Amino acid sequence: MKNQGIRTIVYPVKDIAKAKALYRDLLGVEPYADSPFYVGFKVDSLDIGLDPNGHKEGATPYYAVDDIRKSLKALVDDGAKMIQDVHDVGGGRLIASARDADGNIIGLLQDTK
Repeated sequence: MKNQGIRTIVYPVKDIAKAKALYRDLLGVEPYADSPFYVGFKVDSLDIGLDPNGHKEGATPYYAVDDIRKSLKALVDDGAKMIQDVHDVGGGRLIASARDADGNIIGLLQDTK
């Protein structure tokens, strides 16, 4: 399984407006994506996302991979438990996630465009 490193980290937040202000000040940039269900910031090659609906899973690092289905299958074959199967979140981006044997979340992403 070849990956290109962590490209995105998504933090669960309870108050997206307050979190957006905090991360805008912390990171020193305006969000590139700003909606009620997701706010995203780009810092160099890393995306920092805020998810008001992500509390049940916790913060998730997403590894960029060339073949998300093959990568997710490899994780599951190695003992990880699938949390979320591959799905399209728009803009040509596919995501999926699994939990390793120690409970850590592993996110996968593949940009198809």
